[in-house]
Amino acid sequence: MSRVVLGPFNRVEGDLEISLDVDHGEVRAARVNSPLFRGFEQLLVGRAPLDALTIVPRICGICSVAQSAAAAAALSALSGVETPPNGHLAGQLIQAAENLADHVTHFYLFFMPDFTRAAYANRAWYAGVQARFAAVQGTAAPAALVARGNFLKLMGFLAGRWPHSLALQPGGTTKAMTAAERVRILALLRDFRSFLETSLLGDRLETFGALRTEAALREWGAGRAGDFPSFLNLAFDLDLQRVGRATDHFLSYGAYGLLAAGYWQSGWGVADLDTTLITEDVCHAWLSGTAPLPPAQGETRVDADKPDAYTWCKAPRYRGQTAETGALARQMVAGQPLLRDLVQRHGGSVIARMVARMVELASIVPAMEQWVRGIALGEPFYLAAELPDAGRSVGMVEAARGSLGHWLSVKEGRIERYQIIAPTTWNFSPRDAADQAGPLECSLVGLPVGDTALPTIQHVVRSFDPCMVCTVH
Repeated sequence: MSRVVLGPFNRVEGDLEISLDVDHGEVRAARVNSPLFRGFEQLLVGRAPLDALTIVPRICGICSVAQSAAAAAALSALSGVETPPNGHLAGQLIQAAENLADHVTHFYLFFMPDFTRAAYANRAWYAGVQARFAAVQGTAAPAALVARGNFLKLMGFLAGRWPHSLALQPGGTTKAMTAAERVRILALLRDFRSFLETSLLGDRLETFGALRTEAALREWGAGRAGDFPSFLNLAFDLDLQRVGRATDHFLSYGAYGLLAAGYWQSGWGVADLDTTLITEDVCHAWLSGTAPLPPAQGETRVDADKPDAYTWCKAPRYRGQTAETGALARQMVAGQPLLRDLVQRHGGSVIARMVARMVELASIVPAMEQWVRGIALGEPFYLAAELPDAGRSVGMVEAARGSLGHWLSVKEGRIERYQIIAPTTWNFSPRDAADQAGPLECSLVGLPVGDTALPTIQHVVRSFDPCMVCTVH
């Protein structure tokens, strides 16, 4: 048995290390280390509750709106304020804009460049993929960045700025929409739809969204022009539908009023979500503590010399079990037919996670068009909220990478405790006291190790789209 350490991982988040126990050229066990401690939970203690709206977006520059939305949801629950319908629709638009922009960024800038590695030079598709997706030099990224940038102009009309907007507040959104702004937002959505249909998918959003089986997906992608059909061609050639399976336990907090909350487990199906069943284990984290605690009672106390610890990341568990979160989890809980078919055939895989992101682009953009038309101009977007001097609450949202929760406790008008579980905390969690490996750790077991096999490990890691700075607080 030998040990191989991989890291840092390039492209946005380098603070990730993976230790692999290797025997006869195959991964027998994996341990994922999040080596950067942030300390945001401690930073919030003792502050006025509304300070969270300024501080938590700074956790991340990629998903700052998701952090804002979770904090605003926790404060709304604490105050008991009822958000007006316009506020709900505007909030959904703001969150969806960030999440869908993240999906585009992930595909073009983080994920596809790994297929231009020299290890694939003998594949029939290599030359075309190398020309299209090579980092810096590929032809795909410039147009994708322009489309993403124009799409994010929605934030100017809806939230004033991005990232780190303060428009999301307990009680709604503070940026109202005018008739002229509605026309311009619909035009931006039309342009984004055009990019998705011509460059990314090579087909109408509604046509792709109607696919129901793996066989239909293969038939749809065969010979079709478009960047995602190109990915399907190479991914099925590499058998990536059989790579990257974790435990097939999926968690979602629900999103946009369209996707239900729940927990999906292979062999059992979907169960209603009970947030009281969420705990965090710190057995293998450089943090003090022994027994798993609910987040509402959680502590973040450093123990840098702790024996058997190998990461700063806690180990979230649902009903004592690991849970994968993200676009695939959202679609599995919601009952999306194509994703259910892929997972039931092969388990959660690299291909399934990528298809799930495309399904969200294909289904959420049309929904956004309807939300914009559904806003009643001239009616309130926001109702003032009065915060109590004491109380507990939780704010749960879906970021691009999965389920994000903020647990808030206020005493004497100040934050007494603030605990955050980010999507990558779930997916890149370490072992717990029962020696259950986290989702990524599970998904790497059985993979081959070697110079030619290294890209496969990269594909699995990037299929989860890690955001390591969000992981440890």
